[in-house]
Amino acid sequence: MSFYYSSKEMGLALNDILGKVCSYIKDFSREDISITWINYKSENKSVFKGFGTGINNTKMVYPASIVKLVYGLAAYYWIKKGSLLLSDEVIDAVRKMLSFSSNNATSFLIDLLTGTTSGPCIEGELWENWKYQRSIINDWLHDLHWEELSGINCCQKTWDDGPFGREKEFYGHNNKNRNAMNSDSAARILEEIMIHIDYQKNDLNLRSFLKRNLNKVVLKNDSLNQINGFLGEGLPENINLWSKAGLMTEVRHDSAWWTNSKSLQTLLVVFCNGEKYSKDSSFLPLIGKEVYEFNKSYIIED
Repeated sequence: MSFYYSSKEMGLALNDILGKVCSYIKDFSREDISITWINYKSENKSVFKGFGTGINNTKMVYPASIVKLVYGLAAYYWIKKGSLLLSDEVIDAVRKMLSFSSNNATSFLIDLLTGTTSGPCIEGELWENWKYQRSIINDWLHDLHWEELSGINCCQKTWDDGPFGREKEFYGHNNKNRNAMNSDSAARILEEIMIHIDYQKNDLNLRSFLKRNLNKVVLKNDSLNQINGFLGEGLPENINLWSKAGLMTEVRHDSAWWTNSKSLQTLLVVFCNGEKYSKDSSFLPLIGKEVYEFNKSYIIED
């Protein structure tokens, strides 16, 4: 069973939105695009299961920095079960990983979560043990028994220039062991962070690290803001937005949660797979704008 109720109305709307936006950019194909879109009625927090739809939402693609949501959630649970000590350094690393998409902070956290380190190639039992340890996050994801996480792979660090040494070897032939997620899995992780965790005063508050400022003056002074060229650019400046983007030479992704009104909240994940999307800064803002406009008149029935 899906973690959200299927909405025929939203399904029809999403098809229309994607068709409309792709018509503006002629060489964009829906085969390269994966979307999960869910609306939530805020008052119904005892259940808080949204109504939604998707397009290619189970198709596995390279998630780029969207995988950092997984590593942030893993850090939260490691701390809760006592496997990782909450410290100022850990808090700072998670903040920089989610707020600023730091690859250095991500590397540090993966080392802590898995008990592995990068370095030159190793062999024999040392290599087998290293690979076993690095797979711990995948094992944890499997043990959650969330259907939408089936088949995803979240065991690799993120890079500025690419992996070397044992990290490169761990990618496997033709990068077959590369990170892989779909838009449903990213949506489920973001949903967990946003509404299923009751953060306490001394917790690792993941939600706070995803909060974005849509003020245009602030954005102009921050070239790495994760808003311009992404879903948030298409939203009004005065709404509350939490998001995590992913961008590299082959993909442009975004995962976002925003408040439409006091009674309606939206989760939207869009994966765009291909170099032409990576270079384009207009597609995701258009999708965000169209979804927001639809939601002005959207009503979830009791």
